[in-house]
Amino acid sequence: MREAGKPVSAGDVTKALGADRKEVDKAFAELKKEGAIVSPVRCKWEPAN
Repeated sequence: MREAGKPVSAGDVTKALGADRKEVDKAFAELKKEGAIVSPVRCKWEPAN
């Protein structure tokens, strides 16, 4: 996310990492719960700090 320099979607992360979409969604949910990521725009995420 930091390397992109802009808010990213789960699809962007999936493509960049070649990961499974379900795993990315699961990780995003956990990061959101911890307060590590925020959503400045619908369906886009960026680091909280």
